[in-house]
Amino acid sequence: MKALISSVILLTFCLAFTGCNTWSGLGKDMQKVGQKVEQQGDKVNR
Repeated sequence: MKALISSVILLTFCLAFTGCNTWSGLGKDMQKVGQKVEQQGDKVNR
């Protein structure tokens, strides 16, 4: 039973760390999209 609980806890931590990396990557992607939108807006205003 202890092995099962330990495995579940380990799996949970692994998924949590993977999720953090995914959210970090998502944030970077959103920054790039925002920069592209801003650049297009600058082109229109010229």
